[in-house]
Amino acid sequence: MPLDVVVVMDPIGSIKVAKDSTFAMLLAAQRRGHRLHYVLPGGLSVTNGVANARVASLAVRDDAEDWFELGPASQRALGTGDVVLMRRDPPVDAEYLYDTQILGLAQRAGARVVNDPQGLRDLNEKLAALEFPQCCPPTLVSREAAALKGFVAEHGDAVLKPLDGMGGRSIFRTRAGDPNINVILETLTHGGTRTAMAQRYLPEIVEGDKRILLIEGEPVPYCLARIPQGDEFRGNLAVGGRGEGRPLSERDRWIAAQVGPEMKRRGMVFVGLDVIGDWLTEVNVTSPTCIRELDAQFGLDIAGDLFAAIEASDGGSN
Repeated sequence: MPLDVVVVMDPIGSIKVAKDSTFAMLLAAQRRGHRLHYVLPGGLSVTNGVANARVASLAVRDDAEDWFELGPASQRALGTGDVVLMRRDPPVDAEYLYDTQILGLAQRAGARVVNDPQGLRDLNEKLAALEFPQCCPPTLVSREAAALKGFVAEHGDAVLKPLDGMGGRSIFRTRAGDPNINVILETLTHGGTRTAMAQRYLPEIVEGDKRILLIEGEPVPYCLARIPQGDEFRGNLAVGGRGEGRPLSERDRWIAAQVGPEMKRRGMVFVGLDVIGDWLTEVNVTSPTCIRELDAQFGLDIAGDLFAAIEASDGGSN
């Protein structure tokens, strides 16, 4: 039975279709006969307790020059029969949280929201990994510069990062005795007013920062290793990393088995795990990527598998 797929995303006119996982989802939904509705930027609202969206009907095509067509805008109450894809990129700021609260009302009215709005609020992508300490490298989360500096001294080589970043932004590698460490910590913690994360540096990063995708808690059998290039220590594709597909290792599958059931329990239908070597570093729930790259390298249809899972759940309603 066709579903109404309502997508909340960053402006569709500015995406890179060859790499955009939300676009892959839209293509898959359209192929499967579902109706697409694009939420205009800032278009979520509440009227007398009812979640609404200002939407335009959407048609997509896999053409890098001309990839979408929008119909006239209209107001739509969100509820039974709707599948809402919440795919806005971080930061998870106040406006993002307000959107998840509105989508919580839609969920209670019968819409299937992917991913679950409460989970999007609860699962900070850096901190969520620490719910599975058996999978993680040594890590400290603090706003105290002295504690973070002590962690670097203890481990000798560490990565420092903010809790609200994405795409490798504002990530620093530092070593014990680094003359810049004080200014790095001042910058990251805004003088001790913001919390940051320190993790032991993992030299396995030269082999790639692996993205493992989960659908309803089950891993896609291949990951995308994002390999740093040149003098860059970060593997993120956004900073020039090279993506290389690989089969999951035994350790990758073990990590997925540790994390997957809890993600499924919390309504996190589509999740991206970041793994360096043998260690989990992040659990991405807002807008995980790498569908297009893995599909191209291995002949997969990951977004199609996602929609098969959505369709099988309960016809698109909670």
